[in-house]
Amino acid sequence: MKRAAIVVIDSMGIGAIEDALEYGDDLTCNTLCNLAQVTGGLNVPNFEKLGLGNIKDIKGVKKTNKPLAKYGIMKMKSKGKDTTTGHWEIAGLVLEHPFKTYKEFPPEIIDEFIKQTGCKGILGNIPASGTKIIEDLHKEHEKTKYPIIYTSADSVFQIAVDIDIIALEVLYNWCKIARKILDDGNWGVSRVIARPYQIIDSKPARIGKFRHDYSVAPPEPTLLNKIVDSGKKVLSIGKIKDIFVNSGISEAIPTGSNKEGLEATLKSIKEKKWDLIFTNLVDTDMLYGHRRDAFGYKGAIEQVDLYLSEILPSLDENDLLIITADHGCDPTFRGTDHTREMVPILVYNKNLQGENIGVLPSFTYVSDIVKNWLDIN
Repeated sequence: MKRAAIVVIDSMGIGAIEDALEYGDDLTCNTLCNLAQVTGGLNVPNFEKLGLGNIKDIKGVKKTNKPLAKYGIMKMKSKGKDTTTGHWEIAGLVLEHPFKTYKEFPPEIIDEFIKQTGCKGILGNIPASGTKIIEDLHKEHEKTKYPIIYTSADSVFQIAVDIDIIALEVLYNWCKIARKILDDGNWGVSRVIARPYQIIDSKPARIGKFRHDYSVAPPEPTLLNKIVDSGKKVLSIGKIKDIFVNSGISEAIPTGSNKEGLEATLKSIKEKKWDLIFTNLVDTDMLYGHRRDAFGYKGAIEQVDLYLSEILPSLDENDLLIITADHGCDPTFRGTDHTREMVPILVYNKNLQGENIGVLPSFTYVSDIVKNWLDIN
């Protein structure tokens, strides 16, 4: 029985798409190459063997004459540069129109949110770094018990609360209310994100394992639906379940860190019972890309490489491993937002010949090869 695993290293772009200027980015944006350059180079021997260094010049990553994987670059065909758009395209769904973004949410949304939740008021309603805004507004949040609402250049409505002040269940319910308001009003927002935090060592700290994304549902069936409808099983690891609103998911494993996601992926590959394992490793984006922490980002990539030392030997001739990304978030670029970038792709199977597959016009390449591998129509 053939099996496949897709591992998305969140935001690990590899160069600006030609239309990046239309998204407020720069043609010099290149998450992987730029962070490698400013940090003195990556130490990723397993990625090197697969052929990562053959894709582009990445400081510290050598080219190899005998790459173990098919290697190349994919361009995003959809409009946008957010998580949902990238993952949906990986699963075969191209969006003709981007999700909407907001500098601030209009009174029609905020007033209805306050009315339906009964929270009496809100704080924020600005584009912001999630870690900074909770530091800036925690004291007022503590005093008023108002939720902290913020957005970014991504299509997100984020709600942060100290869960020692506002119960986690209340936060989740407020997010569900926000999702319905946004859907009913046709506001075009991709995700409502619950951002719980607590005071740890006298500072506000987000609690990743309790984060929850309330996404808009895919408008049509994706690769995941087609696999499940054929009688096969799909395992979601990380935030994949949220991105696809549990559609086409047989079972889900939530994670609070890349380490948890990598451990779950390794364990699930060894179990040999899943037709598709779909993993999102979010730390590269959430902890390091948005915070413009190039050295943290470097460490996260090197952590993935360490796990490849165990993952690769666990794959047999029936296993197909695909490693890619969903957009960019160049830690050397200005601001805190995603960057409109191409992404690397590595496709590995013990019996496949390593080769350069060039620059591909869409992320849907992943969906196509997985359908072919699993014999899905």
